[in-house]
Amino acid sequence: MLKYLKRAASLGVSAFIVGAAVSPAGAAGKFACEPGETYVMNVMVSAHPYWVPVFEGFKQAAQSLGCEAVFSGTPDYDITKQIASFEQDLVKQPKGVLLHPMQSDPFIEPINKAVDSGVSITTFAADSPKSKRTAYITSDNVAEAKFASEEIVKQLGPKGEFAVLENPGQSNHDLRVTALIDYMARTYPDMKLVARQATNQDANAAYQAVSAMLQANPNLGALWIPEAGSAEGAVTAVLEAKKKVLIIHADITPTTLDHIKAGNIHMAINPNQGVQGFMGFINTFLGAHPDLLDPFNDYKLSGFNPLQIPSMDNGFAVITKANASAFDLNDYMKNR
Repeated sequence: MLKYLKRAASLGVSAFIVGAAVSPAGAAGKFACEPGETYVMNVMVSAHPYWVPVFEGFKQAAQSLGCEAVFSGTPDYDITKQIASFEQDLVKQPKGVLLHPMQSDPFIEPINKAVDSGVSITTFAADSPKSKRTAYITSDNVAEAKFASEEIVKQLGPKGEFAVLENPGQSNHDLRVTALIDYMARTYPDMKLVARQATNQDANAAYQAVSAMLQANPNLGALWIPEAGSAEGAVTAVLEAKKKVLIIHADITPTTLDHIKAGNIHMAINPNQGVQGFMGFINTFLGAHPDLLDPFNDYKLSGFNPLQIPSMDNGFAVITKANASAFDLNDYMKNR
């Protein structure tokens, strides 16, 4: 009897799987866009080179599904102007928006209004976690900070002085800084934080800040910088002072890449930008097409989008003098 029940159960499951494989029941949608279906990628400081590979990945995914891809945002580092550009995008009725919110809380209401109107919103690199955004894709900022911490100690030893520059208010930059400081305090208590200065992605502000740090802290051994704009000013200050300071920063620009090649910057920790854009589009598309999935949960009762992805890690690359040539933006764009 037991053998019979096991056999029946096995056959039943097999029949169910085969039936599910050949039956389109419940699959009302298709993994493709309707003609003219448009998705927007919205950013702040729109001329920054960081966005170029991200949008290329975004476009590649869009084209593979027959969708339209549009780049948008504001050239300014201004939260009011970015929100205005986002709201202007919505007037054109896109199916979804991949959004890099400059600050999290000011974007809560604009994102919620967009979602309530039927627009799929995915955030990337920086988040607005209290909003109704459907998905968030980023590199692991805590892992980045831990990697930077371990590299500083590997190069300088477990005792010394370090400083950080920061960009308060942008979630991924804040996390990169606080995670490194916390990790150093817990793991290497003899590594002392001697200076901390907000430079807000401004190379001139970073130059002034680091010049002052070097004068006040002659034994400064390392700098951790959560973005590349400030790194440009920081390395200039270090070179002018003729000091030997280990510089590690997140992200990359053509200028900091040249400094890595020259040995002036030790390394950059760079999110996998193409993956970020590609998967950012896929997440936005899925959020706009919840009919593609009938999940095993209570979404019909509770009324939430079943294709929510609270967080996706796009990974990061470590850029050093040895592999810097692989990250040349001009070479990359020749193949587009």
